[in-house]
Order: sequence, then structure tokens, then C-alpha cells
Amino acid sequence: MLTELSLANFKSWRSIKGMRMAPITGLFGVNSSGKTSILQLLLMLKQTAESPDRAQALIFGDDKTPVRLGTFRDVVFGHNVSDPLSWSLTWRFGKPFRVTDPQDPAGRLLFASDSMQFDVQIREEAQGRIVVDRMAYRLGENNFEMRLKAPGAKYDLAAVGTEFYFVRNVGRPWDLPAPVKCYGFPDEVKAYYQNAGFLADLQLKFEQLLGATYYLGPLRDYPKREYPWARAEPADMGQRGERVVEALLAAKETGRTISLGRGHTRRTLEEHVAWWLKQLGLIHDFHVEPVAKDSSLYRVKVQRSSSSAPVLITDVGFGVSQILPVIALCYYVPEGSTVILEQPEIHLHPSVQAGLADVFIDVIKRRSVQIIFESHSEHLLRRLQRRIAEEEIKPDQATLYFCDMPEGASRITPLELDMFGHIANWPKDFFGDEFTEVVEASLSAMKRKGAGGQ
Repeated sequence: MLTELSLANFKSWRSIKGMRMAPITGLFGVNSSGKTSILQLLLMLKQTAESPDRAQALIFGDDKTPVRLGTFRDVVFGHNVSDPLSWSLTWRFGKPFRVTDPQDPAGRLLFASDSMQFDVQIREEAQGRIVVDRMAYRLGENNFEMRLKAPGAKYDLAAVGTEFYFVRNVGRPWDLPAPVKCYGFPDEVKAYYQNAGFLADLQLKFEQLLGATYYLGPLRDYPKREYPWARAEPADMGQRGERVVEALLAAKETGRTISLGRGHTRRTLEEHVAWWLKQLGLIHDFHVEPVAKDSSLYRVKVQRSSSSAPVLITDVGFGVSQILPVIALCYYVPEGSTVILEQPEIHLHPSVQAGLADVFIDVIKRRSVQIIFESHSEHLLRRLQRRIAEEEIKPDQATLYFCDMPEGASRITPLELDMFGHIANWPKDFFGDEFTEVVEASLSAMKRKGAGGQ
């Protein structure tokens, strides 16, 4: 699980220092305040890690990736390519990560920690080539870094803040080439040093973190009357939720179920999604069925009430199809994953927006899945506050932020939640100036009444 993020010179952000991330991390704020950019940084790293191109430090994206960010000039703050771009991520493991001494036959323990940090600084050279100035992993109190020796030169490898030191193999002391992508140690590290093999494990941990990060965008597909399924098992719902029916069918065929606790019958993903849709007041029943026996085409049937006939999902309110991939993704991904959601409340009734908070709480408690979302929904926020007051969730399990841009640069303010769900530092005009709207409406009504009485 991600626990902290810092960055500098990324898009509208001059800097973010030590942004704490919790099981539920919510970003609120007006349009173009920078909240989506925070998610885009994580998605840029994910698509970089998944790219087969090892020579490119960053993959800014195309029409097949989660984000398309253009060029370095487009992503650096103020489009000032002379400034470096940097960020730091800290995350926690499910169990301590241990490194033993490869030179000790007894396997002496060198390092152990249940968390890790990665940080990097990148800049663009005059020729447009992106260069990694420094990249480092921190495990406990131990730092392992590669640093550019001089412009146009090779790299040094060093252990900093620790008694450990890297031992060179006998032979010519060759310099190291550039990192793989922006986070990987080149193969030469293992060849040049006797005790640097564990560095590949640090890199693997970072790739596993990004591989266990899943995304659903704000613009989700319209419902269809029929859905083809070639018996594939998708990794997620797709960026627009277009693979949600495939995921439901694959989960059923592979026997994947959801535990409801001791003494309760496990549910299939389809059954659990149907249960949540009913709890949220959207429908009475939901199921996926083949169009005909042995057909590869499927349809989604929905029953709006206990007395109504089942109809296709295309014939009910648009909200069902929009929330369907949100719920399914949260319960489909492996336990311990991170789910990134943009505007999960879009096209939903206010009462359903509030109910999304209950879905998120259930997911983090039942499956240890981290939810990171950006939203404009006051109803979602208010439900989270209520559940904290009701002790359904602890205040430190939800970290909520308000983003704005007061002077040409984005600013992030952590909302100070107490044990009763109160926000001590409620920002001005958080969800608009409701009081002013009520007052102005009342004054207008009085004027009209006064004019009519003359």
C-alpha cells in the first residue's frame, strides 16, 4: 500500500511534500486544481513499468495507455525544461522484506523492513533526451543510489547512510551505464559488483507495486445489448469499464469468490455486485446470461423491483452501467492492490454517491485494497465523515485533501478529520458557496413578492 508521496515540478504542482496516503485517499477540489495530475503521475509510472522499451526513462503515453501527457515540456511545471522533475514514493509490504548477505554462507541478515521508498530526479538535456540525474531506493535506514557523475558521463553506485558498501569484482573499474527506464539498475551492476544482486529485488518490489495498481477512468462505456466473451480473463475492467462483463464471467468460471466472514456463504463476484446494486437502491436483481446455449454472446439482465420483469441493462437508468465497473473492479483485483478512480460518482444520484463511501469502506476492510480517488461529490465526503463518527472506520484510515490553485500553482490542504468526522479546517467555498445561494434566492423571492404586492 502506498503511504506517502512527494513531487516537484510536475504539471501544475511546484511541489508536494510528504503527502500521506491512507487505505482511502480522496482528492477534492475545483476543476483544474491539480488533483487529477497526482493520479496521472502514478499512472505514468505504471505505463512506464509495463512498457517493453527499457531505454526510455518515462513513457508519457499514447492512445493505448491510461494517460497521454505529451512531452517533458508538457509535464514539467511552467513548461520550463531547465527545471528537473522529481518525485518520491513510499509504500508498505504485507510482510517484512529481508536481504541476506550473498557472501556469507550462513546467510547473515543485512537488511529488513516492512516499507520501502523510491525517489528519482529527471531532467531534459538540450537535445531533448531525458536523463536520470539520480535514482535511489531506501530500505529502512539504508539508501542505495545511482547518480550521474557529470553531464554526459556515466553513473556511480553507492550505499548511503549505512555501514554496508558495494564490493567491486576484480578487473577494470568500468563505469555504469544509465538506469533502465527511470527506476531500474542496469545488468552491469550485478556483473561489476560481488554483493549487488539484491538490488534487482528492490526494483522488482517497485514493479510489483505498479503492477498491482489498477485504474478506471471517468468516462465509462455506454451499456450494450450484447457482450462477446472469448473466455479470456482480463486484468481489470479496462480504462472505460468496457471489460466488466468479461471480468464477471471470468471470475465465475475460475471459481473466484468473495469471503463475507466466518459463518457466511461466500459469494461470486456477480452475486456480490448484485448485492451492492440492491443495497444502493439501484435495482432489485442483476445477472449475466448467454444469449443462447453455448453462445459466446452474453447479455446483462436487470430487475428493477421484486415485481417487475427482468430487462436488459440498456433499458434501465444510465447510473447502473456507470457504477457497475467501479464496484466490480474493487472486488475483482487481487487483495492488497491499489485502485485509482477518477470521478467514481459520475452520473449517479446523490444517495448512490453517498453509498459509494460504504463500498470503499467494505473493500478496504474486507480485502485490504487501497482506494485512491478524485471527486467532486459532497455526498461521498459527507458519508465518509458520518462513518468515522459511527466508528465504522478510523480517522487515520481515510486521508482527504482539498486542492486549489490560488497563485498559478496547485496547492494541497489535508482536511483535518477528528474522531467524530468533523473537518476542523473546512476550506472556503469547498463545494460552492451554498449559504450565499440560499440568501440570494430568498432576497430575490422577497423582491418579487414585494413587487407583486404594489
